[in-house]
Amino acid sequence: MSAIITDQLRILNAKNFVAAATSSSNSYYSFVGLTNATDYSSSWEANPPSPKDSFEQENDYWDTMVALKKIRASDVNLVIKKNIWSSGTVYDMYRHDISRTNTSPSGATSLYSSNYYVINSDFRVYICLQNGTDPENPSGRPSLDEPTFTDLEPKSAGNSGDGYIWKYLYTIKPSEIVKFDTINFIPVPKDWENYSESAIRENAAAPNNQLKIITITNRGVGLGTANRIYTNVPIKGDGIGAKATVVINNDSTVESITVSVGGSGYTYGTVDLVGGNIPTGTTAPTFDVIIPPKGGHGADIYRELGAYNVLVFSRIENDSENPDFVTGNKIARVGIVENPQAYNSISLLDIDKASAVYALKLAGDGFDTTTFIPNSRFTQTIGAGVTAVGRVVSYDQNTGVLKYWQDKSLVGFNTDGSQNSSPTYGIQLNRFTNSVGTGGTTLINETNLYIDSSFTGITTTLNSRTYNLGQPFIGGLSNPEVKKYSGNIIYVDNRPSITRSQNQKEDIKVILQF
Repeated sequence: MSAIITDQLRILNAKNFVAAATSSSNSYYSFVGLTNATDYSSSWEANPPSPKDSFEQENDYWDTMVALKKIRASDVNLVIKKNIWSSGTVYDMYRHDISRTNTSPSGATSLYSSNYYVINSDFRVYICLQNGTDPENPSGRPSLDEPTFTDLEPKSAGNSGDGYIWKYLYTIKPSEIVKFDTINFIPVPKDWENYSESAIRENAAAPNNQLKIITITNRGVGLGTANRIYTNVPIKGDGIGAKATVVINNDSTVESITVSVGGSGYTYGTVDLVGGNIPTGTTAPTFDVIIPPKGGHGADIYRELGAYNVLVFSRIENDSENPDFVTGNKIARVGIVENPQAYNSISLLDIDKASAVYALKLAGDGFDTTTFIPNSRFTQTIGAGVTAVGRVVSYDQNTGVLKYWQDKSLVGFNTDGSQNSSPTYGIQLNRFTNSVGTGGTTLINETNLYIDSSFTGITTTLNSRTYNLGQPFIGGLSNPEVKKYSGNIIYVDNRPSITRSQNQKEDIKVILQF
């Protein structure tokens, strides 16, 4: 038994994802993490390993997460493959019948894998309805005229005679270019059913399924009187009202055929030579009636252009008011998490930026000159023979805030998940504390720096300057703002490490392919 999941299901799934990600009842976040990638693989920078998809690995993604950025409704958009118009390129034309047994001239086995639409230099998008296909050029001809018009009806783009007929669909807005234009993808308009350029959609729907293009597959021989034009030639099929104009040249063969009346409701059609009073001659001409998509060209932009990809955008900027995205260290992983919860809550996380790491507020002589090496380990003796251990994410000498994470590779296990037969700090992953047991101390790394148990708040003032710490502290301790292991991590990308600095920002553009 043979079966197929059609591209329309992919489009539906992409639409459903956008609807879910932009719904007020859900909460989606992008995240960055993994500051110590080379500890996981010595070849990481040259060849980052493929992410693993398991429940155990999902826990590791959480353990090594640094910060999250909320994805707003304006940050999610359907996108399509990017085909930039270029002079001299032979483009495919829209066809309703491309398949693996009837490939396009470019060899595509489906409409959506063919190059039948373009974006021009002004970010206008056009669909190619005719690429110069005729009996002498069955694969089409090179495109020579860049389409630039915004007319409702299809037409040629210039005077070169390249044979191309284009239909204008939409213009990408500047705000959409910034977020959703990439090397390989371009956005389609949001909410096409209510799109501002409604004339495009309305033109397609009046009437439904207008025929636009008929190609000549055989010009015929001996078609009666030379240099004659036949008008109102009927198009027979399951639709109504379509007519064509046929031009016979001086050697009594078909010179051209154009649709004069588009009609409506066609799913198949043929040129009625007899009804048009065209002599069939010694060899009758043959034509190919191109059937438009449901509703006509421009009625449903997502179906017409194959919008089964989604781009999710996040901009990571350094913000003195909320320094959750640390600087001075690297990140080697980005991802998306669906419906994470706020720390120590069952409510969905709903703040713009959220820290995913723990933090300590340190005090003591030299806190403003001490250096903690990124990704190094630091410890606190919290009781006789009991040690807490963390991995440095960042340290701010101005505020004394030490941000860190804890994962099982610090105790008992290696970064590859195997168990360590002789773990330095045992198997138990102990938390840092301001209330130590017998034999413990609030000192960090057995230096003169200690957890400032007198500090509570989210800001601190030093030398008449107020610093926002990004996450609240109680007794010198701060928990992540997100509940670890909550929600679902739905996308992960391992990348060569990026070192973040104060004067930079990163645009994260995640392509989800359905």
